[in-house]
Amino acid sequence: MLTRRHFISTTAALFSAPLAATVAGPAFALTAATPARKRAWDAQVTPANYDPATSNPWGFHPRFLPQRVEANAGLIPGDIHVDAVARYLYHIEEGGTAMRYGVAIARGNLYEPGTYTIRRKSEWPTWTPTPAMIKRDPADYAQFADGMDPGPRNPLGARALYLYEGNRDTYLRIHGTPHPTSIGGRASSGCVRMVMAHIIDLYPTVKVGATAHLYPAETYVTAAS
Repeated sequence: MLTRRHFISTTAALFSAPLAATVAGPAFALTAATPARKRAWDAQVTPANYDPATSNPWGFHPRFLPQRVEANAGLIPGDIHVDAVARYLYHIEEGGTAMRYGVAIARGNLYEPGTYTIRRKSEWPTWTPTPAMIKRDPADYAQFADGMDPGPRNPLGARALYLYEGNRDTYLRIHGTPHPTSIGGRASSGCVRMVMAHIIDLYPTVKVGATAHLYPAETYVTAAS
């Protein structure tokens, strides 16, 4: 069985040929989950006999499964790049490679391309909709105005990376989702969604202080042929 360290594939954006051979509210938790509960939830959202290269009980296109690809020269190890057109997230590794994951992005004009800093990480976070979200979709969000405790049905899912501009929290997140069939589409209220099992794999490799580049959804970023 392949491990996540053996994925080989090609990519159309940001990265070249394959090598030979994954919106939230305020940052403060309401009710923190215990370590035992976190472990139980991790097991609950991870498929049986999970192999990142092949496990796909969600039924989306296999191209959205995690794969290792060759990164273009000059990209900084540790950074994240989100190709909003192809719906891929890349985490740059040492040695000129990157791990690629399928994602969903925000619907309509809620997607906010830009360059952000990951200032905070959280396992099984709580979630509170922003006032703008409540105003826009009160039927969906007003009931959670006081926040939602962590768990498999929480919109932030198993893990969240919090995106900042300087010291300002943008309320944009890269996070797990309880709606994995949305991967490859435009579904969120601003955030970048990942399959929970995939962001559980990604999470420990991302350092606080890393840069996240979210590219526009209208055009491809420059890629090697």
